[in-house]
Amino acid sequence: MGQTVVLKTVGKVSLLEIDNPPVNAISRAVVEGLDAALREYETSGTLGLVICATGRTFVAGGDIADFESPDFSASAFNDILLRIENGDRPVVAAVHGTVLGGGLELAMACHHRISTQDCRFGMPEIKLGLIPGSHGTQRLPRLVGLRQAAEMMMRGSMVGAVDALDFGLVDDLVSPEKLRDAAIDAFTKLAADPIRRTSAQSISDDGADALAGLEKLAAKRSSEAAFAALSGALIAARDLPFEQGIDMEAQLFDRLVTSAQSKAQRYLFFAERGAARVPGVDAVSVRKIETVGVLGVGTMGAGIAVAALLAGYLVTISEADDELLQAGVGRINATLDGLVKKGRLTEGQHQKCRTMLHKGVGPAALSDVDIVIEAVFEDMDLKRRVAAELGKYCKPGAIIATNTSTLDVNEIARASGRPEDVVGTHFFSPAHIMKLLEVVRGNATATEVLAATLKFARRIEKTVVVSGVCYGFIGNRMAEVYMRENEAMQLEGATPAEIDAVAQDPDLWGMAMGPNRMLDMAGVDVGARTVIEWMASGDGPTDPAYRILCRRMFEAGLHGQKTGKGYYLYEGRSASPNPAVHALATQLAKDFNFTRSAPPSRQEIFERLLFPLINEAAHILDEKIAARASDIDVVWTSGYGFPKWRGGPLWMADDIGLGKIVERLEFYDARADNNWNISPLLRKLAASGDRLSSVG
Repeated sequence: MGQTVVLKTVGKVSLLEIDNPPVNAISRAVVEGLDAALREYETSGTLGLVICATGRTFVAGGDIADFESPDFSASAFNDILLRIENGDRPVVAAVHGTVLGGGLELAMACHHRISTQDCRFGMPEIKLGLIPGSHGTQRLPRLVGLRQAAEMMMRGSMVGAVDALDFGLVDDLVSPEKLRDAAIDAFTKLAADPIRRTSAQSISDDGADALAGLEKLAAKRSSEAAFAALSGALIAARDLPFEQGIDMEAQLFDRLVTSAQSKAQRYLFFAERGAARVPGVDAVSVRKIETVGVLGVGTMGAGIAVAALLAGYLVTISEADDELLQAGVGRINATLDGLVKKGRLTEGQHQKCRTMLHKGVGPAALSDVDIVIEAVFEDMDLKRRVAAELGKYCKPGAIIATNTSTLDVNEIARASGRPEDVVGTHFFSPAHIMKLLEVVRGNATATEVLAATLKFARRIEKTVVVSGVCYGFIGNRMAEVYMRENEAMQLEGATPAEIDAVAQDPDLWGMAMGPNRMLDMAGVDVGARTVIEWMASGDGPTDPAYRILCRRMFEAGLHGQKTGKGYYLYEGRSASPNPAVHALATQLAKDFNFTRSAPPSRQEIFERLLFPLINEAAHILDEKIAARASDIDVVWTSGYGFPKWRGGPLWMADDIGLGKIVERLEFYDARADNNWNISPLLRKLAASGDRLSSVG
């Protein structure tokens, strides 16, 4: 028996303890340990078996790295689950922390489940392009009903212990300190009752309409795993005996493990975890962050404040005057109220957040906090003035974070007078919901400042990527060429709806929304001001026609959803074509001598949106702005609606073929008046056959 599993006797009961930190994942060593422990238990004379785990959690899933092995198989673990369920003595699962995937499948194979009151349960396999592969699709419906099982599998989200008890997923809730004693005491009752095997239970609903509506969710995600669950595994659970159902599940699972979608999503799983690891940073001391300041409490600043409050930080907000400050407080309270109404925050948590919020006028109000995040308007002169004030008022050692989407962090840092304390933080709106946070490392940013900022980002539950300094950093620098081609094609005759339809088409790409819907949502005025300032700085394009469409829309007040008119016309969230934009594009094409022989085809739209974006990413890698190609894929899947089942733009580029992409870039470069600046790195990788997504 390996050290990952220990079997001991406590009184008249056997106790099996899984010890595979940090999350007790089901690895090959754990499976071997379970097998050996069960063989020992099966020869014992105890009343039954308790299965539990050490550390902060019960089993939180399988070891994803094992899935990449050519000889991976779930059969050994699945055989163990059948042995547990079919045994002649009761087996009790004593669970705490998070019980996910294979951990929940292990618990469901037991005959009785006792949980701590703060435990959470989930089947997150859909996020890896998979279905549960260890009888989960068959046992879960038998415990919680077909509809609830489908919801848990399709959404991949967790349910709390109280709901789990209500659903029938667990049998009892206890406080953490009583968990093991309660599991052992349960045998007094269980010994007198027939063993209750999950596989023998009937499903609580007939399934006539239990799956209604979920097909739309599967189609929206273009998820092969979701369709496999809905049309295969769950139907088998409803209609077939358990033994035939687990055979169906095994066939579907084995097919999905080798699918392109699952490989892409598993790549992202590791990419997201790797992005937060920066060489040389983990080994340094970290500046303490216990108090957070937010300067500028507009929409973005309010969202940042809420994110910090929800993470348990003491937060001080500051504005230029009391009227602006009270408006900011109103935004924060409205956001917290909305979270309560949606059930994402309890009233008690809401009140705690209110007590942890402090406020003041001017930068002096932030003199004692450990980190200040300035979220003032995206204007370089204003950012420099604010940085100078914070450099004067913030205590020694305090971190000054500038929330900017495109501006030069080095210039802002110099203005502070203490550039080693300055770091960039590019939050995405709404900041308390959007997962991505680009942390921008300036030339002078101290390593301990970067380390502390990364730790802060993880505590507020952000998916973090570190970027070097350049215009737009990683995401917006790539988005710039994406938007450039979007607008150029409109001047050539394509409509916003035609372009968005190509980007959103799952057979071609599958973006959550096309570039025009995205810019309308973010604000055409925001995008236009960024371009205007970039061009005015002398560092941006000098062509007067560059992104002239969005600049003229800005002048005309066509700012997107906020004004009801942008690339589309809006009634609430409903969008319809805006003929004025197409007319404007037609006029601008004449004014700036754009060729309009024929509108671009769907294939051309696809290539001109995606391929320059990939080319820009290769430049970013070559310039060491991003440390790894996988970091770029994390940015686009976490912040820009790029479909995770595509793996990100660079993983998708490898699937398309780098040679084809270079060939088409050369074609458009030869046809265009401007230089497409094809990346030498992209050419090199296309010639060598190496993968772009593996760089770094």
